[in-house]
Amino acid sequence: MKSIDKTMSAADIVAELRDGMTLGIGGWGPRRKPMALVREILRSNLKDLTLVSYGGPDVGMLCAAGRVRKLVFAFVSLDVIPLEPWFRKAREAGAIEVLELDEGMFQWGLKAAAFGLPFLPTRAGLGTDLADLGGLRHVRSPYDDGELLIAMPALKLDAALLHVNRSDRRGNVQLFGPDTYYDEWFARAAERCFVSCEELVDRMEESYPDDARANLFERCFVTGVVERQAGAHPTSMPPHYGWDMGALKQYVEAAREPGEWAAVADRFVGGDEDRYLRGFGGKEAVAELPLPIF
Repeated sequence: MKSIDKTMSAADIVAELRDGMTLGIGGWGPRRKPMALVREILRSNLKDLTLVSYGGPDVGMLCAAGRVRKLVFAFVSLDVIPLEPWFRKAREAGAIEVLELDEGMFQWGLKAAAFGLPFLPTRAGLGTDLADLGGLRHVRSPYDDGELLIAMPALKLDAALLHVNRSDRRGNVQLFGPDTYYDEWFARAAERCFVSCEELVDRMEESYPDDARANLFERCFVTGVVERQAGAHPTSMPPHYGWDMGALKQYVEAAREPGEWAAVADRFVGGDEDRYLRGFGGKEAVAELPLPIF
């Protein structure tokens, strides 16, 4: 019987994406972002995307490059730098459509899509303008309580992009660190899920049998996988490396007026991944970045 092999190149993964897609990007702000895949999108001609993300520099770069038509988000932040500057420029200029959600509503939308439901009821967002501004509807409980709730619609994704610690060639993944955020729900909410990883092995059960509990979602949800060491840079990837605050500060400074993305894209994207990483000291320098302490 032929073994399943889902390995692809980053360019092959991006070639599977199409203009106008709804694309979910895993991670959280400046943490666990699949930045190598985002940079590969920026090297392509892909455009008119709807992004669904707990946003960080992934969202900022794609907005700056004019690839985003609509953004569904709970925040777009670099954490210690509260507001992502390139996203801010795009939103203030009216260059993108937006659907802003509470963090819990966002999670509920992913779960509704994962469960194959049109919506999930929630109290999150009640008493705010989020429902009205987002065109969301209310639903009343059919039980005796009759409670009025927000009907959070499913956030259905054409594709999801994730960066994980390990994967094998069949798409069995392992995620580590103190928080894996909602990566598993991005995978389950998507028609197809593409994964980059710090380490690629042939068969996970042979290489790391004692870490099976780190497999947070089934391989049936993974369409393709590529090994990309330092693939989350400049965001953090515990336990491998922390965020590159020096690189993020350069990125923020580049957004100051006039802040033309075309003038700095080569620095933050590069012609290929090796060239990009060399600009920040290479994989060895990334591996030495300390993990943030909270």
